[in-house]
Amino acid sequence: MFGTSGVRGPVGEDVTAELALSVGRAVGVDADRVVVGRDARESGHLLADALTAGLRESGVDVVDLGLAATPTVARSVGWEDADAGVAITASHNPAPDNGIKLWQPSGQAYDAELRERISARVRDDEADLQPWDGLGDREPRDGTERHVDALVDAVDLDDSLSVVVDLGNGAGGVTVEALQRLGCEVETLNAQPDGSFPGRPSEPTPENCESLATLVGETDADLGIAHDGDADRMRCVAADGTYLSGDVTLALLARETATDGDRVAAPVDTSLAVDDHLADAGVTVERTPVGDVYVAERASEPGVAFGGEPSGAWIWPAETLCPDGPLAACKIAALAAERPLAARLADVDTYPIRRDSVETDEKAAVMERVSERVRAEYDDVTTLDGVRVDLGDAWFLLRASGTQPIVRITAEARDAERAESVFDEARDLLVAEVDG
Repeated sequence: MFGTSGVRGPVGEDVTAELALSVGRAVGVDADRVVVGRDARESGHLLADALTAGLRESGVDVVDLGLAATPTVARSVGWEDADAGVAITASHNPAPDNGIKLWQPSGQAYDAELRERISARVRDDEADLQPWDGLGDREPRDGTERHVDALVDAVDLDDSLSVVVDLGNGAGGVTVEALQRLGCEVETLNAQPDGSFPGRPSEPTPENCESLATLVGETDADLGIAHDGDADRMRCVAADGTYLSGDVTLALLARETATDGDRVAAPVDTSLAVDDHLADAGVTVERTPVGDVYVAERASEPGVAFGGEPSGAWIWPAETLCPDGPLAACKIAALAAERPLAARLADVDTYPIRRDSVETDEKAAVMERVSERVRAEYDDVTTLDGVRVDLGDAWFLLRASGTQPIVRITAEARDAERAESVFDEARDLLVAEVDG
């Protein structure tokens, strides 16, 4: 029932009030106090009501944050001395979707064991319903102010900046308040919360952030910030209008956070540019499966100073184990205040990377054959998530899509000719196994 990012899918099909009620009852079996918040989608109201009903009839007291960024929900679990947190959100998914994501007191999302425990209770209709005089209370609460306080305490910003924040009609208003408290002049785009996302699609991709990049580049703004619908992701734009790639952003944030001997957690599809930029500082990169849940799990280990996904999820374990887009916005603002991002870009070498996919209705069987063949033909192979081959000066990754009937191909090298050669090698291998 749960993917790595919780339950997520079309409302009225995969995600229903009945499901939310069942999840509330399942979480309520062994919880006394739970934090609940939602993003701006209209369906979030009824899903939050249903989930809250399931919790309260299990005797659980609910701290209701109402409209709140997902990192505000995740952080509030610890702040409220709660046993769990629930964010009603489909994050960067389109408007027809919604979802349910569960959080631990540490700020980390539910891991595989906890997700399966809740799934089993839902399947088995397991609940611990209470009589009329044992029902839980509902306490409306605003978690934004405490989140703002935490961000201001975590970041030093000596010089004022002019920042444009594109909220994407989502729940990330906490970023605006925090940057203003830090002394920034802030202009907003798509600031009105609206779960139909009229300003732009929820995911802050380069294409969806063209208006932000144009505005920043053609004005005297020092920085542009973009969030997705629930503000767990952050992407940024330099003063000259350049949209920073996820790998470059990861390299800059990690280099600023980690010191000699530290480790950084990043998924298997992360660019060699990150490894090379951090190696100069004595910092090593440890690969994880794709998904911020897996990055957070690795970031919880001793010696891991930072975790990041090029998709826009950034984790500072000393602060919290949830991807905190507003924290990332304040951190990148501090970097820009110290030295413009456009100048920092020149410090990060970038390399040619090729991506494609091959269709197949037999993803599992194909990947099994691919894994067997790759292990026989190559020396440095990892199977954390798909099959990744490290060739020293290059790498390729073959990974089945979690939602589509395709296997994705990614290949990278430090020069274009080598990247093309490795990509062709990986594609030929995959096509041969798809053809049986």
